Amino acid sequence: MIPAMPAHAMSSSPASAVVLRFGRFAAMGTVAVLILVAGVWASWGSAQHVMLTKGRERGTVEVARCGSDACWGRFTPSSAGAQPRSRVVLEKSVAVERGRTYTVVVKPGGDDAVRSGPAGVLYAWVPLGGALLLASVVVAGGLLRTRAAWVLALSGVALLTAAFVTV
Repeated sequence: MIPAMPAHAMSSSPASAVVLRFGRFAAMGTVAVLILVAGVWASWGSAQHVMLTKGRERGTVEVARCGSDACWGRFTPSSAGAQPRSRVVLEKSVAVERGRTYTVVVKPGGDDAVRSGPAGVLYAWVPLGGALLLASVVVAGGLLRTRAAWVLALSGVALLTAAFVTV
């Protein structure tokens, strides 16, 4: 005689497993996409000024002083229509040193500037590099897509390494 199965074992069906699998896929996919969107959003604030320079004031700044979170110096224009300024402000980072000269783009409507050129572009996209690394963990662990996770992780590492080398 075959023993009777417990009631809780009989209630699980292949349909509920499919629904749970789809739910996990949808939730982890949403988290991964949100991480990537947040990385692009955080990067775009500076990247738009560096990448879309038409009509913006471009030039160089020689860093004269640095505070706890910003550095500033005299702006020398190199584009048509740009005005010399006695003071523009650069965000202080490891890559900005007193006494050095940097190519910059001045943000419209103020005295804030961002680095331009390849170093500025790569530095602006650093938040996206971090988001790629974080999203790779979600894709590998939550979605069980190891190849896609490796692509995301290697892209993030390449972006961060390139920014580190150029800045």
